[in-house]
Amino acid sequence: MYSKLFVKLNNLMVYVKRIANCRNTVDSRKSIANALKSQNFQHMTRSITNSTNITSQTKYKFPEAHELCKEFVLSKKVMNEVIERLTKEIKLGLAKATHDKATVKCFVTYVQDFPSGQERGKYLALDLGGTNFRVLMIELKSQTDVKIISKSFGISKELMTGPGQMLFDFIAECLSKFCTEHNVDKKKEIPLGFTFSFPLMQQGLDRGILKVWTKGFICSGVVGQDVVQLLDEAIQRRNEIKIKIVAIINDTVGTLMACAFYKCNCRIGLIVGTGTNACYVEKTQNAEMFEANHERTPGGKEHMIINSEWGAFGDNGVIDFLRTPFDKQVDEGSHNPGRQIYEKCISGLFLGELVRLILVDLMQKGAIFANQESHSIQEKGKFLTRFVSEIETDISGAFDYTDCVLNEIGIRNASDKDKACLRYICQAVSTRAAQLTACGLVCLINKMDVKDVAIAIDGSVYRHHPRFHDMLYINMKRLLQKDIEFQLILSEDGSGRGAALIAAAATNSKMNSK
Repeated sequence: MYSKLFVKLNNLMVYVKRIANCRNTVDSRKSIANALKSQNFQHMTRSITNSTNITSQTKYKFPEAHELCKEFVLSKKVMNEVIERLTKEIKLGLAKATHDKATVKCFVTYVQDFPSGQERGKYLALDLGGTNFRVLMIELKSQTDVKIISKSFGISKELMTGPGQMLFDFIAECLSKFCTEHNVDKKKEIPLGFTFSFPLMQQGLDRGILKVWTKGFICSGVVGQDVVQLLDEAIQRRNEIKIKIVAIINDTVGTLMACAFYKCNCRIGLIVGTGTNACYVEKTQNAEMFEANHERTPGGKEHMIINSEWGAFGDNGVIDFLRTPFDKQVDEGSHNPGRQIYEKCISGLFLGELVRLILVDLMQKGAIFANQESHSIQEKGKFLTRFVSEIETDISGAFDYTDCVLNEIGIRNASDKDKACLRYICQAVSTRAAQLTACGLVCLINKMDVKDVAIAIDGSVYRHHPRFHDMLYINMKRLLQKDIEFQLILSEDGSGRGAALIAAAATNSKMNSK
């Protein structure tokens, strides 16, 4: 049955690919996906993805690879155990008595209001969360008319590893250049929402203390400091523009808020990109680290957005039972050994490296790419996560994208069997990433005890991996109670638009309270 479905699917995809004439672009994957949906093939693709993930057939096709990759296969029993353990860790993070020792910190965000749809005006947003950061000018004209101008700036390795002041001075310089380029009135103070996508302990809507650097950043003089103050001081040193930083948020909160502007049942924000994290809506009475606790403040607001910082799940060893030797190698070779264990199993910073380590092992055994040499494969970090997405974009029996990747890393004339084995390895790693992400989302949905929820998602892995959405959906369906409805929604520019919306809400709130 599945072979017939594959033939039909392949024929349709080849046809769409031909008429789209957009090979080697992200848009081609989107065009194919849209065409499949329009032809009512969405259910079929999900069934095929589910049935052919990591099967026993690979034991005979690629025995050596199967032996290494079988540890990446997670049973439903294992996934339920992950959910149970994460639930316990979240409760420890929320409780005042156990918060300091908890690995999943569940920081309060001081965000208790969702967008009303009535926010208006111009706002700046700054999005810092990886090897690039963005500056945005956002004009809210109506709920459906939002004008956005943005510019990205690269962050060099020197800035990522140097003094913190140098990093914030660079950001302030880029802010000033952006405002000059877009004729921002430098005499008028403009509100700014700051998306800062690193573990943060907030002490107010506009005050946040960095707990630890992640994603390859190790800038000195920043951990334990208020990053809003550091940025404000850098802006003041330039003395060129009047900017008021009114809110600092995590990218997950921005992602949630941007979606909530249109979907009133949006209660989770998820990032699966360079790193991974999620936020969710919790009862204020459960957020014991919130100083103005609902129980102690009559008339207080019922809910609070919690920044879970779930990337650190497992730092205390609770998910060691599912980690492979390759996970441990990745961890040992990282900037932060022993930390962000869950993130290292899921995020784009590490998926490519996991695949590379498996390839190195197999090549040493002569089990793949025999008599081939590749300096890129031998070098840490050279097998990029985008390669994983590109390889898995190929339709069954075709290796167009795979050939491009192999050419880029210096491997020529590989056999189709080796190419198929490479795709299998990529599927093993990415499938587990999606399954672990599904475990996290199911944990949050169960924690909130809701029956209908929208989940706002952003990040390069979710956006660009051709199967991640479907794998996530399938595994959530497997793990959730049958009566729970959920929607996975791509949050368009959540970390930028969301930051601006929170800045707008905060500014309006202050004006109304005067």
